[in-house]
Amino acid sequence: MNHAFTGALCSAIIASALLLGGCGDHATLSVREGTGAHSILPPPDPSLLPTVHIAEATGWPAGATPQAALGLRVRAFARGLDHPRWLYVLPNGDVLVAETNAPPRPQDGRGIKGWLARRIMARAGAGVPSANRITLLRDSTGDGVADTRSVLLKNLHSPFGMVLVGQTLYVADTDALLRFPYQRGETVINAAGSKLIDLPAGPINHHWTKNVIASRDGQRLYVTVGSNSNAGENGLAAEHGRARILQVDLATGQVHAFATGLRNPNGMAWQPQSGALWVAVNERDELGSDLVPDYMTAVKDGGFYGWPWSYFGQHVDTRVQPPNPTKVAQAITPDYALGPHTASLGLAFYRGHLLPAHYLDGAFIGQHGSWNRRPRSGYKVVFVPFTDGKPSGGAENVLTGFVDADGHARGRPVGVAVDAHGALLVADDVGNTIWRVTPEPTPTRP
Repeated sequence: MNHAFTGALCSAIIASALLLGGCGDHATLSVREGTGAHSILPPPDPSLLPTVHIAEATGWPAGATPQAALGLRVRAFARGLDHPRWLYVLPNGDVLVAETNAPPRPQDGRGIKGWLARRIMARAGAGVPSANRITLLRDSTGDGVADTRSVLLKNLHSPFGMVLVGQTLYVADTDALLRFPYQRGETVINAAGSKLIDLPAGPINHHWTKNVIASRDGQRLYVTVGSNSNAGENGLAAEHGRARILQVDLATGQVHAFATGLRNPNGMAWQPQSGALWVAVNERDELGSDLVPDYMTAVKDGGFYGWPWSYFGQHVDTRVQPPNPTKVAQAITPDYALGPHTASLGLAFYRGHLLPAHYLDGAFIGQHGSWNRRPRSGYKVVFVPFTDGKPSGGAENVLTGFVDADGHARGRPVGVAVDAHGALLVADDVGNTIWRVTPEPTPTRP
């Protein structure tokens, strides 16, 4: 028998065993120990084959919902969507949902390791084709359930972030930032859009999601661009223009690298008290179940945050070659760790008045859930309180129950947003549902 074929076959068998949770390391620290302003960072524990321990996607049984924290309740705002990942609330209260998934990426993850990655994504519920649309949901009766649904924009290219500035709706496709004319209250945009800038994509396009928000004065846009690899394994030339937040001046069209060294930045939001831009970042894998914590941080103009040469400040990742001690010395330590491998993606600060006052000015984070940690981490929505513009307490569970007792993923939370009434909305791309979190009703006396 051909030795190369035999080796590949053995690798495939090992990979299948990994996929079923039969191999890999086990965390020695709790998720809580890897969370907070002073998280514990143990020595790296890399291995030839990564730990694979993912929750197989099954969806929600009829009548089932996530479990809300004490004092809160959760109901479905909209069901039956097609892989909803990101949310945006328009000024009139309409909710926009990006129904989307990865585009074709023929050069991302080739070979046995790439085959394993594709199997992981399929098992996690991310193997479906992208619907490539933005859907508008409207609750015209005020009962907390969307009763109007329409396709606002279609034939997009793996859309993700959305933001309205004046009468222009900006949409971050995987390869371009687009703009469309928008009139308040319309449910379909028929006008052709135009491209503002190109965004890095191409045949690898490892982290394909691009988010966008506007400055408070509406003069600039901020766009996230994730890395083209886990830790530079595709060569540093493939990372040109990636792992950063771009600042786009709408008056001049000039593009500025606002912050770099961010492996996979997703959620962005303005902290209400400090006015600072905060971002949630999905950190690197394959250094063991205890590393590396995802994080959220205030972003400094011109700041460098380590990727790929280091993590959490100046902890060197020796896998990245050639090393760059000059860049490592510049690396900024993030403000707040969100636990290893939690896949913290969604970020929203609370300024509403519906939920208890405890949540005011704090951050809700959607944690999509781990694949590279045993036991699993994430698969929930958490809250971090803030005081005077800085995190001031531990992460609190807001929505749990996305993984059942048998280890199956009923859902996976991604984007989070606050609706016009002050309720928390959560996009669940495996459960194909938008969840709405409100206070638990006060029982009426007989």
